[in-house]
Amino acid sequence: MNNHLLIGIALLVVSSATAQEAPLDYKKLSDAERLQAAQKIAQTTIMVDGHVDLPYRMKVGGFTLQREILDVSVRTPDGNFDYPRAKEGGLDAPFMSIYIPAGNQAIPGASKALADSLILMTERLAATFPEKFAMAYSPKDIEENFAKGLISLPMGMENGAGIEDDLNNVSYFYKRGIRYITLTHGKDNLIGDASYDTTATYGGLSEFGEKVVAEMNRVGILVDLSHVSDHTFRDALAISKVPVIASHSSVRKFTPGFERNMSDELIQALAKNGGVMLINFGGTFIDSAYASGANKVREHVVNWLAENNLSRRDPEAQKYIQDYTDLHNPFPTVSRVADHFDHVVELVGIDHVGLGSDFDGVGDSLPTGLKDVSMFPNLFAELLKRGYSKEDIEKICYKNIFRVWQAASVYADSQR
Repeated sequence: MNNHLLIGIALLVVSSATAQEAPLDYKKLSDAERLQAAQKIAQTTIMVDGHVDLPYRMKVGGFTLQREILDVSVRTPDGNFDYPRAKEGGLDAPFMSIYIPAGNQAIPGASKALADSLILMTERLAATFPEKFAMAYSPKDIEENFAKGLISLPMGMENGAGIEDDLNNVSYFYKRGIRYITLTHGKDNLIGDASYDTTATYGGLSEFGEKVVAEMNRVGILVDLSHVSDHTFRDALAISKVPVIASHSSVRKFTPGFERNMSDELIQALAKNGGVMLINFGGTFIDSAYASGANKVREHVVNWLAENNLSRRDPEAQKYIQDYTDLHNPFPTVSRVADHFDHVVELVGIDHVGLGSDFDGVGDSLPTGLKDVSMFPNLFAELLKRGYSKEDIEKICYKNIFRVWQAASVYADSQR
């Protein structure tokens, strides 16, 4: 065989390999083809959602084995999460929110007791349906559960009030399986100031809060800065030795004046810290016009119900509320959620954004196309349409949060 022929064959092989390795241009696909591709990505990629309020929903609904109560192992008529819909959407690891209402803070011991009960409820879900759910305390656990086809149930505590006034409870909750703690919630607590509160009790973190952040670093619990005031956010970043997260926050640019969301300055500071921001899907979080309209609709509905001597549960009222809302304040769409991802990526890059839906925690305000956990592929299809790659979606789904989680674990191991 002559050299020219050998060279020709070599070039043909290289050309063929290059053609095979060329990434798919999702922007050129039809909407139907792109959705199909998004569904495949969702089903074959580990997907972590940083915040799902299922435990408190189970508490309110009454979690038992009685099918007529609340059993999320089967399809449920309401709520945003259950096993069948999670499987349809490709969700593999929803962080179970161990939610402590701010009202519990006024009663000594009540916050810790509620946290314990919700943890037990989550563990019971996994123990009752071991063929569907499993607890998870590390990225490795999630990977192993994913390989078995199980939905992982990692846990994060929403509101550090569960720590009460005892620093030892940080280690206690790590041993109970908590892997992030949202420092505050609706009101200032012993740790620091909250975004929804205007009291500014400490002007940021309290002295106790500074110790809490350091202790969370030491034991391996991620510091979650959703719900905190801007001053608390900055104080926590200054203290934390490892990357932090915002488990369910969106971009303040689209909701001016809404401190619960993150400003560009805070997003940049979080990225410099190496952290990750997990985008909240709630309508009032993603669109200020919808938030304003929702307040007006709420006021009208309250007056209408009183005038007609009806409650929200009455079928006539439900129809009226739905029709009135559709006409006067239509929901934002999945496209608006994608706008938040775009903004973070343009500002700090793809390595600092992820999923933090707040499913089961934002009521009926969810956007069209993202009403429950079965609809994640709609978001991915929109992102693919905008030029995101499969690798970008993988970072959003799990690689970014795994990186931060592993960094926290490595640091904690070095302190033992």
